[in-house]
Formats: sequence, C-alpha cells, structure tokens
Amino acid sequence: MLSAKPAQRLPNELLRIINAAHHDPFEVLGRHHLSVPTALADTLVRIFIPGASAVSLQLNTGPISIERIEGTDFFEWYGLAKDVPVHYQVQWTDRHNQVHIEYDPYSFAPQLGELDMHLFGEGQHWGIYEVLGAHPKTVDGIEGVLFATWAPGAERISIVGDFNDWDGRHHPMRVRGGSGLWEVFIPGVKPGTNYKYEIRNRHTHQTFLKADPYGQAFEQRPKTSSIVAAPSEFQWSDQSWMNQRTNWDWQRSPISIYEVHLGSWRRGEGNSFLNYRDLAHQLADYVKYMGFTHIEILPVTEHPLDDSWGYQTTGYYAPTSRFGTPDEFRYFVNHLHQHGIGVMLDWVPAHFPKDAHALARFDGTALYEHEDPRLGEHRDWGTLIYNYSRNEVRNFLLANALFWLKEFHIDGLRVDAVASMLHLDYSRNHGEWIPNIYGGNENLEAMAFLSQLNVLCHGQCPGAIVVAEESTAWPQVTRPTYVGGLGFSMKWNMGWMHDTLEYISKDPIFRQYHHNQLTFGMMYAFTENFQLPFSHDEVVHGKGSMIRKMPGDDWQKFANLRLLYTYLYTYPGSKLLFMGCEFGQWSEWAHGRSLDWHLLGEGPYHSGLQTLVKDLNKLYTTLPSLYERSFQHDGFEWVDCHDSTQSVVSYLRKGSTGFTLVILNFTPTLRENYRLGVPVAGKYHEIFNSDSEYYAGSNKGNANEIPTEHISWMGHAQSIQLTLPPLGAILLKCDH
Repeated sequence: MLSAKPAQRLPNELLRIINAAHHDPFEVLGRHHLSVPTALADTLVRIFIPGASAVSLQLNTGPISIERIEGTDFFEWYGLAKDVPVHYQVQWTDRHNQVHIEYDPYSFAPQLGELDMHLFGEGQHWGIYEVLGAHPKTVDGIEGVLFATWAPGAERISIVGDFNDWDGRHHPMRVRGGSGLWEVFIPGVKPGTNYKYEIRNRHTHQTFLKADPYGQAFEQRPKTSSIVAAPSEFQWSDQSWMNQRTNWDWQRSPISIYEVHLGSWRRGEGNSFLNYRDLAHQLADYVKYMGFTHIEILPVTEHPLDDSWGYQTTGYYAPTSRFGTPDEFRYFVNHLHQHGIGVMLDWVPAHFPKDAHALARFDGTALYEHEDPRLGEHRDWGTLIYNYSRNEVRNFLLANALFWLKEFHIDGLRVDAVASMLHLDYSRNHGEWIPNIYGGNENLEAMAFLSQLNVLCHGQCPGAIVVAEESTAWPQVTRPTYVGGLGFSMKWNMGWMHDTLEYISKDPIFRQYHHNQLTFGMMYAFTENFQLPFSHDEVVHGKGSMIRKMPGDDWQKFANLRLLYTYLYTYPGSKLLFMGCEFGQWSEWAHGRSLDWHLLGEGPYHSGLQTLVKDLNKLYTTLPSLYERSFQHDGFEWVDCHDSTQSVVSYLRKGSTGFTLVILNFTPTLRENYRLGVPVAGKYHEIFNSDSEYYAGSNKGNANEIPTEHISWMGHAQSIQLTLPPLGAILLKCDH
C-alpha cells in the first residue's frame, strides 16, 4: 500500500546519485526506516535504475508496482517493514523492453570484516587476495559476487560490466570509512562476467575505467577487462613433491634451471600459442629428457603487450589468458611436479606499466607509485616504480608473492631488477633522484620490503627459493635478515657471466692476455649464494645468440660453446640456461615465433651440443662433488689458475665423498703430455670430454687410465700427464 509522500526530500543526495558522485549510495538507496513513521508507513525502499520504464517490488504479500519520482530514474515505495523482506527482489523493464529480476544490492550489509581492513591498513594481510577483487559469494543464501578495491582518492566507484551496459550509474560501491576500501555485493553476477571499476576522482571529478588490481582472470589482449574468476575446481596430485620440497636442503642439492618463455618455446599450427596443458606435456617430456631439475618461466602474470615478454605486468594475480585459464595453469605446474620438475616464476615487483586501464594513477592519484618522477618513474623503461613506503602497496606485492607460491604451488621466485629497486640513483643523472633521509642513494623502503618478502616466503612456504637478479656489488643479498642481509636464497652472478662471455668471445690467440677474466670471479665466488645465468637477456637486442658469440669457424664455434657449458656446469653455483641455447640456435631469441627446432636435424653440431647439455645435466645431478658444496669455499680448489700462456685452467670440485678434477683448454691447440699436479695418488680416468665424437668433437682425449707419477708439481707430491683436447674440457675421477 502506498502512503502519502513525505514533504521532506533530499535533493542534494539524490542529485549525487544521479550524477554518479556519491561515496556511499547505501545512505540513499535500499531500505530505510523513516524518522517519522506513520501507521501506514515506517519504511522506505528507494531504487535507482537508469533507463527503466517500470519497476515493481516483490513484497511478502506479492509484487507491487512502485512509483517514479517525476523526471528521474528513482522509484520509491513507502510501507510497513513487516511487508518487505530483508533481501527483496526488484523487477524492471529496460528501454529494450526486456524484463529483469534481481535482488537489490543495496539491501545487503557491509561484507568486509573489520580485521581484514585493519590488517590491510597495517600492510600485513597475507591473504588479501581472498578479500579484495571479485569473489563469488553466497550472502544470506543469495549467490552473487563481492567486489572490493582500494582507492582512497576516489569520490565514487562503480562496478561496470556486461550485466549493466557498462553504465556507472547502476552499481556504485560504498566506501568503508577512512580505510580507502570500497565494496559492493551484487547478487546474480556469475563467474565469467567481464567487469571494470569506473572511478571518479574526488579532486578533479574526472571519471575513468580501471581493470581490477586483484583480478584473477582477464580478457586476452588487446582487450583489457577483468573477468570474475570461478573458484578453483582443480584437484592437486603433487603432494609427494610438495612434501619433499618442504624438507629440501637446496644448498646441498643440484639446481639446473631451464629458462623458458612459454609463448615462443614452441608454437602451434599457424604460429598460434600452445595452451598450458599442451605446454605441460611437451615441456615435461623435454625437460625430463634433458635432465634439468627446474624450469623458470618468464612472467606469466597478465600483461597487455607481447613485446614486454611479461615484464610489464598489469594483472599480478592472474596467469595470462594467452595460454588458458587459471586452473589450466595449475594443471601445468602439477604435471611438471608429477614428473619431478620444479617450477620457478619470474616475478616483477620493481615497476609497472603506464597503461591507462591498469595501476597507473589508479584512483586519479599516484596511489601505487610515487608522485615525484624522481622517485616514481623508470625513464629507461617507460614504467612506474612502486611506493614501498605505503602499507597497502607493500601488502599488494607481498601477498602476491605468497599467492603464486600457495595457490599455484610455484617452487620459487626470481625477482626481476632488484638493483633498480635498491638504488635511488639507478640509471639516473645528478639531480634526477632524491637521496634518502641519511643523504645516501639506498632505497631504505625497498630494502625493508625485500627483507620482509624473503622472511615471508621462506617462513610460510618452506623449501621455496627466492632468487635476486641483482647486478651490483650490494652486500649480503643472500645473507639472513637477522645478520643484516636481504635474505634471498640466491643471487644471479652477473659479474661472472659478463666476464666469462667477454672472455670466450675473444679470438683464442688473445685470450692469454685476458686470463684474469676467468680467474677473478673466484675472489668473490662465496661471498653470496650465486646462480650462474646464461639467460634470455644475453641473446636479444643485438647481443647475438650464444653460438654467434663464439669466435672461429663453425667447428670452433661449437667447440667453444661446448667448453663454455662445461665450465658453467663445473663452476660453483646453481645453473640457469635459456631455451634454445642448449642446441645452439643461430638467431637471437624472437618472442613472436617458435625456437628453431629444425636445426637438430641439420648436421651433427646442434644435436651434438644438445647431447652434451643432456650429459652435463646428468653428470651434475649425479656427482655430489659438483653440487654438494656449491656455496662453500671448501667445495672448490684451484689446481692451476696461472697458465695464462696456454689458456688452461684446472680445479677440483670437492664433496663429502670425493672430488672431481676439471681441466679446460681455451685454445684450439691439442696439448699432449700436459703435466698437472694432483692431490691424491692413484689411477685417474676420464669421465667426461666435451670434445667427444658424441658431441661432434674431434675425439681427442685420454681413453686409457692415467696413473700418477711421483713427480712433484704445483705443490703436490704427485702428478699426471694428460692430453688436452682443442677447445675442450675434461673431467677426471681418481680410483685410489
């Protein structure tokens, strides 16, 4: 029953709803107790539906048409509270004469918990991805989706999507006090729905559309909408792997990583992407065959531009839709685990792109980034830098790291561009950066963030490793936080990598003058837990492929590369090799096409190199002396590092059960009767030779046992005489 309308109106509040400028639409819309009730009416229900031609309300007594406020799209009902359900349905007819029935979103109480908001405000809500974003939810028995986001600079935020014609007047959100958090529960919205946030800035009143920072699914580029993700239905079957990882002593285990860009490792018909399932099967078979212990995938967090390789991320909480759904990515990880292969993820907390639909000036202010470009912008990369001093920004990133480790069973993170995070003056000239409070160039907030990241990841996900791509001499990157370190598991050994590649690229005749580039790395080899990377960065942008870096004719190029890889696998530290490098691809890596797999069928060199890498992986993972003390100085000993004239180095790799003798000849000269001092008397035999005919080498070496002689040499009481193959490496074991 309709009562007489009260004389008092709230024109300003109504106008703010009409103009989509109200910060709390629940104050105006939905069900309200009248301040001056009558016998006929103690309750008001106000509905606002732009474009509706007629609206009716489902009461306990049945449906009833409700009246429009003349000249507006407001509809009001006055009556008794006992006649209207707590959650009532609204039926309305749109301008296309289509009839809709839905529960009124403005009949629901706030859904975000006080503890959730408190922890987020403190920057310590490690499961915030379960709260913010878009989550299917059942409230009071009614199914829908809870949308929530952080935007303290917004005057109004609406959810827009396919379900409301992308009209921001339909579903404005409520702000939760001074938290900067906004929320609305919309009944009837289902997984698979496209949506964005329509945000109106409180200062400029500018309105813009943004994808969800916490979105867990996105449209495939070039489209940019977020998608309401369904709860995962995936059934993991990798518990054996996860249990083993928990008790894994990674510092005394072999770690050989195959770095992969999923979009270009292999392609399908018509140069199409393979999906996560196909990639899982093909990669598991290949990586298992080659003997790598892990793969490391370039970022699969959602990104709009293929050319960025994933390093300019817009969807931190979503595996890219290029290759399938989140559950298909779970299948990918699970399948690799079932085949005994770990999965590392390249992760990018250093910067984000300026794309208008994403994080940049999310609420019209520098929210995730710094306002001052001297702090907030990487001009080299055209990207923005996170403001690590904000609790909510740190929480966004820290929870994201745990999200991948927990929700997708990722075994570790390789943290990109750590050097750019730590140095306020990174790639900046004088006057282009702001010193810290002590006048230095250290980014104190980034240091605190990285330390907290490592404590969290290691503490909450035992066995997971976190690796820093850090290219400077920053101290104690891999030392525990409780002694002042940053707490990373490992750090890329960029110095060793650059020196080694510069050395090996020289004509062998000149190498004797650069011998220190081989030996200097041992001066700092155990100051950190180092990983030795021949990564994607070394085979792009005109640097040439690995085989193209090698001097000489084709035979010498491949011999040099076989020698280099043997050096990689026998030098202290874990290993990383980028895809295509294992078979000597001639061309630089191109992200838009498959690797040149056809080369494996074109002559012996490429297949020989691939076989060498396969055998090196087997040797490395089965000989404790090559991995057991990779991060300890007592796991390495020079035999001779001074033979610069002949460009030969030799060393021992030592484990708890013995040692392996490694000799590398960096010239194309066959060296016979080469005398070497050895620590133990006995009979030495060759267990590996990079010049073997199996690898398309010249097959020079030491086929027979090599007994020691009582001839003092290099400080040892006994020595042996060897044949050193040209541009070759040999590994020897001693029977004694």
